[in-house]
Amino acid sequence: MKIAVVATSLALALCYASPMGVTPARADSAGAAVAAGIGGFALGAIAGGALARPAPPAYYPAPTPVYVAPPPPRCWTESRPLFDEYGYVVGYRPRRVCE
Repeated sequence: MKIAVVATSLALALCYASPMGVTPARADSAGAAVAAGIGGFALGAIAGGALARPAPPAYYPAPTPVYVAPPPPRCWTESRPLFDEYGYVVGYRPRRVCE
């Protein structure tokens, strides 16, 4: 769709602009040939730039998955109270606690 719009607008611009530059040809006019060459080069560059397609996007593969073992649980020793049969603290014992 974009290419069709660009090509149509370029064709209309050329059809519209071509009668405006009509003058009688003279054999001794070298400037007209230079102007025609520059104009042709400019129109060719515009048309070529409008119709050229951009490069396709680069393909990058996904990284390979890395499997890692989970870390070991954190463990430490805490002093826990030791109660008698009446609910009184009679001492402390070390206990291992893990998260």
